[in-house]
Amino acid sequence: MSESFRTGTLAIVGQPNVGKSTLLNQLVGQKISITSNKPQTTRHRITGILTTAACQYIFLDTPGFQTRHAGALNRTLNRSVTQALAEVDVVICVVEAGRCGAADRAIFKLLPRKHPVLLAINKVDRLEDKSQLLPFMAQMAQEYPFAEIFPVSAMHGTGTDQVLKVAATYLPEAPAIFGEDEITDRSERFLAAELLREKLFRNLGEELPYSLTVEIERFEQEGDFRRIFAAIIVDKAAHKAMVIGKGGEKLKTVSSAARSSMEQLFGGKVYLETWVKVKSGWADDERALKSLGYQ
Repeated sequence: MSESFRTGTLAIVGQPNVGKSTLLNQLVGQKISITSNKPQTTRHRITGILTTAACQYIFLDTPGFQTRHAGALNRTLNRSVTQALAEVDVVICVVEAGRCGAADRAIFKLLPRKHPVLLAINKVDRLEDKSQLLPFMAQMAQEYPFAEIFPVSAMHGTGTDQVLKVAATYLPEAPAIFGEDEITDRSERFLAAELLREKLFRNLGEELPYSLTVEIERFEQEGDFRRIFAAIIVDKAAHKAMVIGKGGEKLKTVSSAARSSMEQLFGGKVYLETWVKVKSGWADDERALKSLGYQ
């Protein structure tokens, strides 16, 4: 590694569903954070690590900042965002190309003035009129004193190399904290729960995913083979039936997709057993949230 090696933390922030997790996965080069087209998919602060010859980037993918919904869960998620902003060296704020509303401006007000803030204008590939991009970038420059503004497509990787190149210049000179081959500080147990929750988000209706979570009750490993036993926790008995589906088909579909993703990520065979438990009011119970890993 070079003598002027740089290491630092970078928080990826923005309102729900602007593509923060997709951007993290693209920057790290591997799927670390779960994604779906529904807001609030990310509920935990996920760390993704990228080490190059000259730099180690430690990315924090934060939950989308909630300005519309109250409740203990969303208060916990918002605390996670504000804490991350206070701790990092660089902030990457993400907005959707052509869209800047009250929810985005609420996040701009939280951005720290003591850290450089880079703006990633995401989903530029979806912008129908590309001539709108430069005026939108100029508008964003008026909204907040961003250190740099980048048009990107996190889905396709467009512009992400430039984000890495410029972000490195703002990181402090310091030795690496993690090993060169490490891509996250999260355990396989945690990642298994997140992958199962992702499949639930993708396969269930609009509202149901927000009232469920996943708890890994047992995680056993023998060589490259893993046995994972996971409880899907829902708020109401009626939700249990919806997750299981007619003849158990919905749960079977979700579990099969999750097992496949786990095998791909872990590089070995996985035996996955899932079931559904009712725990009323878990999302509004601070003690329950803490026991489920929401800090």
